[in-house]
Amino acid sequence: MKEAYLRWYTPHLSREFEMLVFGHAGYPVIAFPTSMGRYYQNKDFGLISSAGPLIDSGRVRIYCPDGIDAQSWYNTSIHPADRVRTHIGYENVILHDVVPAAMRECGRSRVGVAGASFGGYHAMNFALRHPDLTGYCISMSGSFDIKPFLDGYFDDNCYFNSPVAFLPGLSDERLLGQIRSIGIVLGTGEWDNCRQRNLEMSALLASKAIPHFLDDRRWCGHDWNYWRDMFPQYLGMIQG
Repeated sequence: MKEAYLRWYTPHLSREFEMLVFGHAGYPVIAFPTSMGRYYQNKDFGLISSAGPLIDSGRVRIYCPDGIDAQSWYNTSIHPADRVRTHIGYENVILHDVVPAAMRECGRSRVGVAGASFGGYHAMNFALRHPDLTGYCISMSGSFDIKPFLDGYFDDNCYFNSPVAFLPGLSDERLLGQIRSIGIVLGTGEWDNCRQRNLEMSALLASKAIPHFLDDRRWCGHDWNYWRDMFPQYLGMIQG
């Protein structure tokens, strides 16, 4: 499997940023790490190797950007307003650095986003905020409410980065039309401690007539072995 390590200075965080890229061609998929995970986490825990045949055959090319949750959502040493502002800086790295490069390198006009656990939040949040750039969204055992990270604080930045907050009030049909064109997958299971959150997100998507696939599995929980089973199956749904 072709693997590339990238490091560059990004003005969006005023720091160096790291990323691994797997594959030589195919549909670009940005795979976020789990809570406070780093750019090498998805490789180290076997998620990348689980999709090896799809990567090697040129079906998909996987981009694994670094995560900065420890400096944003989990950083209790700063005010909640600064936590979400730090997250927005991170999103800008994905939006302005990673996405354009991935689309250019793969010759596509959209990207896929994916992640497990808190990475599922990142994937869903990005997809709903930028549906014009997102063709697929794969969330495995995700949770979509960031209020627990805010100590009771909630401003507009928080609102628009919490899918369970902003999606119910979304009425812009142009934007909803773009979201409805995304191939959305919610993967969960009977032993998943985030199962209820996925059922609620599925109901919320359905209330907005947003097509999606809720994969609620038996004998499935919240851990890497389950995500390694899910990931290649969901990637296999990607067309083009």
